[in-house]
Amino acid sequence: MRLTIFIIAILMSTITYGQTSLQGIGLKAGKHKVGFNHYVIEDSTRTYRIHNEFNNQHIDRPIPISVWYPAKIEDSSPQQLSVLDYLEILKEEEEWKNLPNYFLLDWFPYLWNTPQNKAHLSEIVSAFSNPTFLDGNFPVVVYAPSYQASSIENFALFEYLASNGFVVMSSPSRGTDTRWLEGGTTKDMETQSRDVEFLLKEIHRYKNIDIEKVALMGFSFGGLASAITVMKNKNISAFVSLDGTERYNYQVLEKSPYFNLDKFTVPYIHFAQKEIPKSVLISDKIPEELNYKFQLYDSLKYSNAYSYRFHDLTHSYFSSFGVLFANRDKRQDKSDDKIMTSYRLLSEHTLEFLNAILKKEKTANDFIQNRPVENGFSDALISRKMKQANPCKFDYKDFNDLAIRQDYQDLIPLYNKAISKHQGFELEEGMLNTLGLRLSFDAKKMEQGINVFMLALHIFPKSANLYDSLAEAYLYNKDFKNAISNFKKSLELNPNNQNAIDRLKQLKD
Repeated sequence: MRLTIFIIAILMSTITYGQTSLQGIGLKAGKHKVGFNHYVIEDSTRTYRIHNEFNNQHIDRPIPISVWYPAKIEDSSPQQLSVLDYLEILKEEEEWKNLPNYFLLDWFPYLWNTPQNKAHLSEIVSAFSNPTFLDGNFPVVVYAPSYQASSIENFALFEYLASNGFVVMSSPSRGTDTRWLEGGTTKDMETQSRDVEFLLKEIHRYKNIDIEKVALMGFSFGGLASAITVMKNKNISAFVSLDGTERYNYQVLEKSPYFNLDKFTVPYIHFAQKEIPKSVLISDKIPEELNYKFQLYDSLKYSNAYSYRFHDLTHSYFSSFGVLFANRDKRQDKSDDKIMTSYRLLSEHTLEFLNAILKKEKTANDFIQNRPVENGFSDALISRKMKQANPCKFDYKDFNDLAIRQDYQDLIPLYNKAISKHQGFELEEGMLNTLGLRLSFDAKKMEQGINVFMLALHIFPKSANLYDSLAEAYLYNKDFKNAISNFKKSLELNPNNQNAIDRLKQLKD
């Protein structure tokens, strides 16, 4: 069963209105002021059609981008935003840019026209409109929204992270050809993943973003898109899943041509909803296994993985929109106070995880290693399980990464350390031969290339081919004495080496 059906069942069954507020959530901002910028950029590699225009006209795929960031608020202070300002961005992303504001709460199915929701529109948020970026080099979180949702759906969490020294970048969840997705298919997931990758390219335009510290975050269906992106992209450092659909719809992941659990190696934290009551499972025809089965978590081998359950949150309330605007399901939802408290704790746990992984903060690492009760939280509020990654298989690419870091110096001690630490580790003669030649044919890296050949001959001392290649390296760099010496050594090991015979004749002449 698709999670989209599951979500619709929850939303359509709600019959009571909530009373919440940003102040009631109680997120305590960090030391930074928060800037917000929204713009649209085109992806010229894909085409797109505006569904509501009812024609066959195709345009370059528009990517609306929302960015929250630590800001410098100067004397000419920019405008501090309201919830209504965010919802006007929602109009653009939903392709109703000119919709009058008084229709907002009537027009979109996840916004309900109630007195309580009308009151939210005038609430002042933490962000300011487009101020100057604060000087610095900040980690970035790239966010994938829930099914067909807006880039701003979790704005309270994003502001909180930005105030604590993170940049957050988000774009809406859209279908491949139009605004509409197919229904939670693998194609939908791949499309959203490609949008996430577009943002991963976009972050390089910002001088204040540390592109070595990148986390993905996804809510609901966005969790699937983020999970497959982790498997495709080696530049990700961490993954936060807000009740992500990778838990509920694992088969969509498995159908992707990019699915490869061995490439899922980054720290992973999944925050799950409360257990769904049996009466709701039966009445809404929801498989009971959604309460306990978590195939991705169970299958991960090379990732430090954390699985939390928030016992006072149902699925909708893992977003700011859900907490503020969604109706409540009297069959299972907790009180508004408990929902707001748990959303605050969700945000705080997200921050601690990101601080631990991206900023390497010890206190944050201690926090995520502790059981919730050790951090002062009742098991009735939050429960957690975790598992440590198995060591990844160490191969020639990993060895070469280490060699690069030390500029190909002291390779024999590095090799000896590697074989003692990693059982079964081997270096192939052909790989070393190719690498040695590649480096040696670069005049600026001659020494490094020779060092690689010295390591290769340490491992394969009777290789005529290695001596021949080493001689070629010396010859290319006009070190004729060492070239002659090594061609002769190659001939001693292989008297039929015609290349060495020809080269020695050439050098003699």
